[in-house]
Amino acid sequence: MARTAGRHFLQIPGPTQVPDRILRAIDMPVIDHRGPEFGVLGKNVLDGIKDIFKCAGPVIIYPASGTGAWEAALTNTLSPGDKVLMYESGHFATLWKGIAERMGLVPEFIEGDWRRAAAPEKIGERLAQDNGHEIKAVCVVHNETATGCTARIPEIRKAIDDARHPALFLVDTISSLGSIDYRHDEWGVDVTVGGSQKGLMLPPGLSFNALNDKALQASQHSKLPKAYWGWQEMLSANGNGFFPYTPATNLLYGLSEAIDMLKEEGLDNVFSRHDRHAEATRKTVVHWGLEVLCQEPKEYSSALTAIFLPDGHDADALRGVIKDKFDMSLGTGLGKVAGKVFRIGHLGDFNDLTLLGTLAGVEMGLGIAGVPHAKGGVQVAMDFLSK
Repeated sequence: MARTAGRHFLQIPGPTQVPDRILRAIDMPVIDHRGPEFGVLGKNVLDGIKDIFKCAGPVIIYPASGTGAWEAALTNTLSPGDKVLMYESGHFATLWKGIAERMGLVPEFIEGDWRRAAAPEKIGERLAQDNGHEIKAVCVVHNETATGCTARIPEIRKAIDDARHPALFLVDTISSLGSIDYRHDEWGVDVTVGGSQKGLMLPPGLSFNALNDKALQASQHSKLPKAYWGWQEMLSANGNGFFPYTPATNLLYGLSEAIDMLKEEGLDNVFSRHDRHAEATRKTVVHWGLEVLCQEPKEYSSALTAIFLPDGHDADALRGVIKDKFDMSLGTGLGKVAGKVFRIGHLGDFNDLTLLGTLAGVEMGLGIAGVPHAKGGVQVAMDFLSK
């Protein structure tokens, strides 16, 4: 294949571009994962990651994708046949449900249209009907990567409390951690699931379970089988900065650097930056005359924007044109919206010029692909960002 000059624009909603600082940190010699030097690294990341989740309790770090952390959250807190309440907010909520089913749990799926996040009122209504407390957990995706809809976690917590229901509250932040405001302790979440390859700016390969006391108590009575995913053995080793099996040492070096970078910028500034880029993207989409998939402004994602193409136009064909002409990758439509939408990721190590380059590539691609649109969308973004 002929070489393409310049950097590849990886503008999918994760994995995101890995900053040079993190690449250099990962490029360290492998060390003895039973030696004192590793213990220092381990304690550093195990303590530092708590600040990103905004939790006082432990955070388990797995050498795994986010899918592994989904399974770990379920297997450590629940027992075979337990009923779990889940919400059909999109493709990844559907995948989490599938894992629950294969593990021998009984998920009850509140139907959704993929254009809204999990609805607090529907969750509250269902829990209020569960007088026998058969539902043992509520599982919600915070930021649905397939749709660009962000759930209002504090309102869901309030709905659970108002129903006076003891169910555990499990939340997936795989595409929101480090990019959208999230507060594990303040929002009363029992288990938060996270991943490394999006807002944390790392390659894929690390995932997380952030825990509170209620989750740890539930793990003492859970009867689902657990070996690799078990919390107790991890917590015992983590006390001294170590892991019960061979850890992803070099990714942990990268995680340490990522935590430093987020703290240097300041989490509030990180979230504001993502909010600003998301708003600029939506203004551009509206100018083009296209439609944002998320229908509720209160639920707009600051990590990505999913965009409908007009009837008769294939979103994957547009993505192919943009990849071929401008060496830029955009997110595909998944599940129910396959071929209908494309997704712009604007999360991670991302600045104004990166966004403008991304939007310019999309606008040129729309023209080449013959998709009806109003020109000048990039100027709209420039005007907004330059204020």
